[in-house]
Amino acid sequence: MKNDVDHLPEVQRGELERVQRVLMEEFAEAIAQATTPSRKNGKILKIILFGSYSRDDWVDDPKSGYQSDFDLLVIVNHDDLTDIAHYWYVAEDRILRDAAIARPVNIVVHSLDEVNRSLKRGEYFWVDIARDGIVLYELPCHPLATPMPLTPADAYQMAKAYFEEWLPSIERALDTAEGQVEKGTDDLGWRKDAAFSLHQATERAYICFLLVRTLYFPKSHNIKFLRSLAEDIESRLIDAWPRDKRIDRRRFQLLKRAYVEARYSTAYQIGIEDLNAILICVRALRDVIEQVGQERLEQLRAAAQKG
Repeated sequence: MKNDVDHLPEVQRGELERVQRVLMEEFAEAIAQATTPSRKNGKILKIILFGSYSRDDWVDDPKSGYQSDFDLLVIVNHDDLTDIAHYWYVAEDRILRDAAIARPVNIVVHSLDEVNRSLKRGEYFWVDIARDGIVLYELPCHPLATPMPLTPADAYQMAKAYFEEWLPSIERALDTAEGQVEKGTDDLGWRKDAAFSLHQATERAYICFLLVRTLYFPKSHNIKFLRSLAEDIESRLIDAWPRDKRIDRRRFQLLKRAYVEARYSTAYQIGIEDLNAILICVRALRDVIEQVGQERLEQLRAAAQKG
């Protein structure tokens, strides 16, 4: 695994240093208030940059509305410390509000034991990080396990099972949303229900893709984060969401907010025109995920037959 970011421009290197500092500061503050031994003795063992910025194929074109995110894996010494809401929310909020950090930042937190178990199972997501990731920070004497690749037959069977489970799940959420949209012309309640169902369809679509391609997905309801991880792997997914116009970006934000606000906030508003436009995008996303999923399964099937 690499341990320098010399391939990145100075601006991005400075942003990563700032992100790392915030993560370390806020984690230290969080564990200082802990009472249980596992939490009070908590440590960050590694911070690893993965994704496009580690591979040198990032996109930085804010004028077009597309900009690659920083993807960071934080490895801690105990499962108790992976709770985003308890230990990492303040850090994420500080990073989001920091004007000196121009790129979005996604954080995945796992214990070393969990990461090493996944590496020993040969899960692609973790094997790719072990191969391509860049260590920004680490404590000595806490190595990653040697990856143990899956057999081609096992990889095919796992991906096939995920595809067959999640693709119909996307369709069920879309069918529900379509019925709610039809009833929502003059009824905000139905429109809010439709927005939540469309969020669920989008979340399931990205989960389907990530599981088929990497055998892993982060336990997050943040569809912007899931979208970033998925698009980093497969650029054809980008076209599902127009971004060059402000109204398109606003609609995706409405969808992102729907997971919480469409259910619980009296202030959440969404119009029927916005819903129909979002529905078209989610349908397009579902279709391309079916296509690339079938392509992936065919690749894995062919490898399994050779093996």
